[in-house]
Amino acid sequence: MQSPIAVIGGAGRTGVLITRRLLEEGHQVRVISRDPHRGVLPSGVETHRADVRYADVLEPALRGVGGIVFAVEPGTADSGPQSPETTVYDGVRNVLAAADGNGPHFVLISQIFVTRREHPMNAYGRLLDWRLRGEDEVRASGLPYTVVRPSWLTDDEVAGARVRLEQQDRGNGWVSRRSVAEACVQALRLPTASGTTFEIYNEPGQAPTDWGPVFERLIPDRVPAYLRASSLTGA
Repeated sequence: MQSPIAVIGGAGRTGVLITRRLLEEGHQVRVISRDPHRGVLPSGVETHRADVRYADVLEPALRGVGGIVFAVEPGTADSGPQSPETTVYDGVRNVLAAADGNGPHFVLISQIFVTRREHPMNAYGRLLDWRLRGEDEVRASGLPYTVVRPSWLTDDEVAGARVRLEQQDRGNGWVSRRSVAEACVQALRLPTASGTTFEIYNEPGQAPTDWGPVFERLIPDRVPAYLRASSLTGA
């Protein structure tokens, strides 16, 4: 039997779209959320009430999964339970610790500008710093992974349906939640997306019907030695 895919934050706006697409692809889907009934989930979805901020509840929710999509909203408080440090740094670490024995492919939804510390968005609880540190935890984990950095999110395709992937975090633009959801689903399916980090944008044109060539243009990440070392020591 096929192992389920866990969508953490699967009741959110992007998470619901990911959940639906995974079901359409024939996957078993396990939605993990603080409030699984927050979104309108399709039938046939397994739900677990769990919070990434509390490590002890995650291991049973992630047991036996074959893939994970981390689609948690970060919060913008300077400290405490609604801070980016707690949600998208500690939260990522907690999920990695709970899932480590399973060896699932980990797809992390991050965002553009994480390498631009001077950007005004970093004033909100050091959002960009903690996003980047969460990415680094994933890259150092030893798990197969893909880091997806959406540009400014929209609920429709105002910039077009064509998908453009970039690397190096130097671009700007818009992307629909639908395109982000599709990128996550395809990243779980296609080996060429493994070990990569990319920004995703929309532009005028048609949505890709084959994501293989889209991912094949990506350059795999080079994980610095200090990150690999910190993973081995548990630092």
